[in-house]
Amino acid sequence: MSDELHGGNGVGRPLLFQPLKIRGLLLKNRLAVPSMVQFQAGPGNTCSDFHLVHLGRFAMGGFGLVFVEVTAVEEQGLNSEHDLGLWNDAQVESFSRLTAFMKRHNAASAIQLSHGGRKSATHSAIKGFGPVTEQDAKAGHKRWQPVAPSAIPVADGWQVPRPLTVVECAAMVDTFVAAAKRAVAAGFDVIEILIAHGYLLASFVSPISNTRDDEYGGDRGRRMRLPLEIVEAVRREIPDSMPLFVRISAVDGAVNGWNMDDTVALSHELKIRGVDVVDISSGGISRIGGALSEPVPRSLGFHVPYADRVRNEVDIKTMVAGIILEAQQAEAILRNGQADLIGIARQSLFNPNVAHHWGHDLGINLQFEDWPYEHGFWLEKRKHTIQDYATPRGEITLRAQT
Repeated sequence: MSDELHGGNGVGRPLLFQPLKIRGLLLKNRLAVPSMVQFQAGPGNTCSDFHLVHLGRFAMGGFGLVFVEVTAVEEQGLNSEHDLGLWNDAQVESFSRLTAFMKRHNAASAIQLSHGGRKSATHSAIKGFGPVTEQDAKAGHKRWQPVAPSAIPVADGWQVPRPLTVVECAAMVDTFVAAAKRAVAAGFDVIEILIAHGYLLASFVSPISNTRDDEYGGDRGRRMRLPLEIVEAVRREIPDSMPLFVRISAVDGAVNGWNMDDTVALSHELKIRGVDVVDISSGGISRIGGALSEPVPRSLGFHVPYADRVRNEVDIKTMVAGIILEAQQAEAILRNGQADLIGIARQSLFNPNVAHHWGHDLGINLQFEDWPYEHGFWLEKRKHTIQDYATPRGEITLRAQT
């Protein structure tokens, strides 16, 4: 890998807390909060006060890059009626307050653009991600017709999707481009296109969900055609200085599904078309009994080998998430040249200040200098107050005698 991709020699600060330049964007560190759907959209699928607080705390918590959850490029592409959308001007305006807040706190904002495809018209996670049934619709839930490459439902009991026509496939390119332009207008720093977790574009590349025999199905090259056309068009229409990410399910986790050789091949094509970072995930192509079919085995850093292979075989930046729980673990991934950005998802929900805490763990931020000034001022005073019986992070070292 080149020095630019590796991020320098790491002298002075841990690599995790060194800046990273991607096109015209300079990230203050290598820590990112990935997309995590919250089912809290405001009226008209707009960005709500919930999102300002939910995502804003990660900016104040020290992350260099914060992703807004999966956002539909058209109403038919909503995963659930409670998800965010970006197909009209009101939605653009609703995001502007959030992106401005991020900039004031020196965090870059990213938005993940997607179409739910055959996973559209589903319930929220609290209700199990299952399909909205006719009975649910009679009870007042919104229900609409999902679309997909082929008429193959996610699982038994799910709606059978309507296959997109060739003309509709070509029109989907314009739909994604229009959403990307709105993302630029809303003030986002990064756009990410979702080709993962069984949603529309992932269902096109997977042989499990795409059995077409036209120009958008068949061999791997034709199955990749629609996502690549979208990526190429989006890259052409957004500012050259703006980074473009793509999130991929590296493997379907199902027999005869999409695999790592396919992911490497797709990543080569994405790089040719101007993608800057491949964001690695896995699974989600189908469900059995409400659970992912043949889930990818999970362990500490279970996506890291996938990110490593893409990064070093394709010579492209990668972002990786997946049970990364400690600063030393994250730093080692970067030092070993396995990824360029570390995604901290559910761990950031557990501790929104984890980025600041990891700075302490790696021997920096000892004076709370990287915290928001208003917080660091008081935390530095607190450090001296508790120094005889606790660490700066609050672990008790001397307990009172009783």
